[in-house]
Amino acid sequence: MARGYLELQDPKEEPKSPGNYRQQQHHVNDEGGVELDDLFLTNPQTGLTQEQVAERLQTFGKNELVEVKQNQFLKFLGYFIGPIAFLIQLACIISAIVQDWFNFGIILGLLVLNAVIGYVEEARAESAVDALRHTLALKTRCWREGHLQEIDTSGLVPGDIIVLRLGDIVPADGRLLGIDASGADTEGELLVDQSSLTGESLPARKQKGDEVFSSTVVKQGQQRAIVTKTGIKTYIGRAAHLIATTQDEGHFQKIINRIGNFLIIFTLILVVLIIIFQFITFRNDPVRGQVLKILGPVLILAVAAIPVGLPTVMAVTMAVGARGLAAKQVIVKRLAAVEEMSSLSVLCSDKTGTLTLNELTFDEPYLCDGYSSKDLLLYSYLASEFGANDPIEMAVRQAAEQQVPVLRNRIEENKVPGYDITNFVPFNPSVKYTKATVRDVKNNTTFQVAKGAPQVIIKLVGGHDAGVKAYIAMAQRGLRALGVAKTVAGTDQWTLVGLAAMLDPPRPDSADTIERCHRMGITVKMVTGDQQIIAKEVARRLGMGRVILDASALADPTVSEETASDRFYRADGFAEVTPEHKFRIVDALQKRGLLVGMTGDGVNDAPALKKANVGIAVHGCTDAARSAADIVLLAPGLSTIIEGILASRAIFQRMRSYALYRITSTVHFLIFFFVVVLIYDWTLPARLLILICILNDAATLVIAVDNAQVSALPDKWRVGQLIFLSCFLGLLLTALSFGHFYYFWKSQGYVPHPEADGDGVDRRLESVMYLHISSAPHFLIFSTRLTGYFWESVPSWTFIGVIIGTQVIALFMVIFGWLTPAIPAGQALAVFAISFAACVVLDAIKVQVFKYWTIGAASLSCAPFGARRKVLLDRKRNKVQQRRVWKSIHKVHGIALKTKVLLAIRDGGSNIPQTYDVNWDRQAAAVDH
Repeated sequence: MARGYLELQDPKEEPKSPGNYRQQQHHVNDEGGVELDDLFLTNPQTGLTQEQVAERLQTFGKNELVEVKQNQFLKFLGYFIGPIAFLIQLACIISAIVQDWFNFGIILGLLVLNAVIGYVEEARAESAVDALRHTLALKTRCWREGHLQEIDTSGLVPGDIIVLRLGDIVPADGRLLGIDASGADTEGELLVDQSSLTGESLPARKQKGDEVFSSTVVKQGQQRAIVTKTGIKTYIGRAAHLIATTQDEGHFQKIINRIGNFLIIFTLILVVLIIIFQFITFRNDPVRGQVLKILGPVLILAVAAIPVGLPTVMAVTMAVGARGLAAKQVIVKRLAAVEEMSSLSVLCSDKTGTLTLNELTFDEPYLCDGYSSKDLLLYSYLASEFGANDPIEMAVRQAAEQQVPVLRNRIEENKVPGYDITNFVPFNPSVKYTKATVRDVKNNTTFQVAKGAPQVIIKLVGGHDAGVKAYIAMAQRGLRALGVAKTVAGTDQWTLVGLAAMLDPPRPDSADTIERCHRMGITVKMVTGDQQIIAKEVARRLGMGRVILDASALADPTVSEETASDRFYRADGFAEVTPEHKFRIVDALQKRGLLVGMTGDGVNDAPALKKANVGIAVHGCTDAARSAADIVLLAPGLSTIIEGILASRAIFQRMRSYALYRITSTVHFLIFFFVVVLIYDWTLPARLLILICILNDAATLVIAVDNAQVSALPDKWRVGQLIFLSCFLGLLLTALSFGHFYYFWKSQGYVPHPEADGDGVDRRLESVMYLHISSAPHFLIFSTRLTGYFWESVPSWTFIGVIIGTQVIALFMVIFGWLTPAIPAGQALAVFAISFAACVVLDAIKVQVFKYWTIGAASLSCAPFGARRKVLLDRKRNKVQQRRVWKSIHKVHGIALKTKVLLAIRDGGSNIPQTYDVNWDRQAAAVDH
């Protein structure tokens, strides 16, 4: 605790030190450590010899956390893995077998294009992150063979004697020796900023024998230390181990795999049935019965049906979104995180440096009669040590220089106009205050000023009941209190000026960001290594709930995993946590089926950042946090997260729109051709099928720049709903296709001739069906881009132009006879118009399906089964439990109110409570409802 005179507990209680507790816990539990008495008998004046260094390097290894980087070639090959990728590869292989090199080139090109887009975009994001890296503790001063040397930190070994000074980043875990840089014994202390490890906003005081940890920063003092742990054995090494063991499959990849599995099964079933049927039908035909003759047309159908563009469109959509986020100072490292952010329902946010400024500022003080806040700041300044790097002294000087007029625009910074400091007694841990003797130049009077721990200052003035109450109130709210007193001029009589309150304040935009998150359906939970009372006060100022769990609740071995998960879900925040606690919090919330985001900036956040569905490293983060995160914010605070969430929800809508369109097209295409191939042995020529595949899928790439309708709440991939609606719309399109097929056959005489009939027959039906199959599903994308009616949100002009343009090309092809026989313009325009009209009708049907889907899902709760049954039972059990809790609280509140009334009557009736807190009833009623 900085300066030693800021107490957070009630003065009557024994003070605690969470920082020391964590140090002891780490030292005892870290089995990788070694005993200093046994192995580290290094002479602190001379250090190790080169022979000892070489031997220990061999034993303990280098002092570095080796980042395991994925082989770039293997990473590129990873984009060829997945259900849809495997299906495309199978089609590619069959194309080579039947020697259809045109299709082989097209399929292979699309497969490689998807991999290149994903690889290049993620590599670009990694490069942007690497450019942000700054050098940390690359060199250190170390005593070896009697000489002070500057060496690479990677060369440190256990037993080395290092010198730590102001501004140094501690290069390894070590223990202070109580010897200064010159070699003399010292009783001085080090102030060490451990916020990157523990989340505490105030530097920790370190004395002889205390441990210092790698990556922390020396804020004041100098001392020699002996290295105790290096590399993966250090405190941050445990965090690195948690990061390395976290390799979960992404949420987006799971969804794509589920969609891919459905399409694979559906395609393979129909294709295999066609192959079997044709083998049986043409088994006696020496020409048509050949394997390659059967596989050729089937392959073309499979290629046209397989959504080869699905991964590419998804990758391009996310890449375009990532580029847009980069312009808003949000760097996306993992492309799929763009989509996953849209589904976040819980955001766990680090407090220090993320929700708060990570700097002490003055809060509302307690003032004694006759004194103003400016008086309090002036006297605090007079009793401050000039040039000290202590955060308390710096906060005092900064606040006073901003608010006290006499301290502004001074010529000499170490002088106070109108006052001469004739004597100054610096801070002493034994008395816990600083004291200055000051002469008022104007009045030529002398007085003393003291600043220090509140209980010491109150004792100095002979007691002050109101001051004690104010101090206790500040402590209960988590505020750091600083007492200020002065003597009456010319006497030794001390009077209390007041108590300054200090806090690491919330960022100006944090409360608004949290409120916006709540309106967007995202629950924000604070996660901090700071004390529970401090976390509660910050939560109060941010408008968050104040149910803050401490470390004892997080690590309670008597609580079942299910109960712990419920606690984590209901809590508003967590205090006094370690990296393992943060990791467990994220893991427990994920097991409840929630998509969890985690923000942080320190080494202690890195494991949880890696574990979360979306890890977000905030501005000014450490390299460890940046490496573990999926997204890196370049602007301070959390406000840019809102921009990222809005952008990701727009991207989600675009991808869901394309998925619905593409699955519908596949179902329609396969069912129609499955029937006509089996019954009439008829299909479209290969050139037209491949043209549909290329032209339509290439056109849908513009969905990445479409105007998307952003949802108000977190998005969710309802795969069951998506597949059901796709199949339903696909069947309706299939019915429409058969209507065209039979109308032009029976009414216009366009006979469906098989390919075996040769080129001398009328094949105008191919032109009609090509135009219809190309346009009808393609126009449907105007409907699938919204859950409501298609006119509720106007598409971008680029989107409209490209989608309409590709179908106009198809229209001109059949009118002028390009690659297919020409048909009358009137018939072509009629088919074109019917396709667009069908889109309008299907759009109305789609809206009704979405409308009644929730009613149908609710009806399933009447007869639940499987996982759904378990969810409903758990929900019912939790409601019963909450109802009991609120009834008990209501009874206790009623008893307390009656007691107040009886006591007030006993005292004369003047203080009888006149109001009743209806919030208790409202909360209980909400649970019942």
